[in-house]
Amino acid sequence: MKWSEISIHTTNEAIEPISNILHEAGASGVVIEDPFELVKERKDQFGEIYQLNPLDYPDQGVIIKAYLPLNSFLAETVEEIKNSINNLVSYNIDIGENSVSVSEVHEEDWATAWKKYYHPVKVSERFTIVPTWEEYTPVQSDELIIELDPGMAFGTGTHPTTVMCIQALERTVKQGDRVVDVGTGSGVLSIAAAMLGAGNVHALDLDVVAVESAKQNIELNKVQENVTVTQNNLLEGIDIAADIIVANILAEVILMFTDAAAKTVKKDGYFIASGIIKQKKDEVKDAIEKAGFDIVETLYMEDWVAIIAKRK
Repeated sequence: MKWSEISIHTTNEAIEPISNILHEAGASGVVIEDPFELVKERKDQFGEIYQLNPLDYPDQGVIIKAYLPLNSFLAETVEEIKNSINNLVSYNIDIGENSVSVSEVHEEDWATAWKKYYHPVKVSERFTIVPTWEEYTPVQSDELIIELDPGMAFGTGTHPTTVMCIQALERTVKQGDRVVDVGTGSGVLSIAAAMLGAGNVHALDLDVVAVESAKQNIELNKVQENVTVTQNNLLEGIDIAADIIVANILAEVILMFTDAAAKTVKKDGYFIASGIIKQKKDEVKDAIEKAGFDIVETLYMEDWVAIIAKRK
């Protein structure tokens, strides 16, 4: 089978929304080529370090690649992708150079291209994320292993916004807690919460493909008894008292449901919000505080911010 590789030269800020656009267009996942990876300082506890080839990365900006089946609808699909990306400027998202190219690859090359990018990565004090095809032996007695297949959707869970959410969950989840994961994607945050001892996790996502992907990953990690996945738009119709709400989505979306989060989370419960580019940090903080939360901690990684807030 032949596939088309669509390559988009954009900015770090646009990675999350463009990745979502590509997923909605039928891509199973994305490859992100960010030149920052060449110079980023890595601490030992954050996983193995691999030799990177500078020729694989742009001089500036980032390149996002996705793979779509080569068919008669490809031209229309690419045009829809371009239009959706152009529309991101209406949300004040910098799309940078925004050059789009399409090339043809064979299935064997496509499969190989995926796997060369992914290796086991230690993302926090206790969690290591391992691609399903990799062999990995825990190096700590209390280490928690999350297995993910990046071919399902949404990558391997090692993006800074996801990593910070996992670290925030480590700080806040207590045994038996009820957790709501808004915009679950691959389900990685719900899996992490269950592994940390949450008794009941509600994983929500509007995208039906994400719902199926999350279900597969949750079963893969054997936490299905504690995690329920539902197709749902943010917190609409959710009538439970949560100990923790975690949301790794765009800042613009977080601003849409801060009041709903305050109504859903218990007094002294936590709201963990990530997917926030640094430039939008203050706007999101103000909205969270106005809704009735105190900011407990702000986490930073690269150009991204995560906020841990406590219900007054």
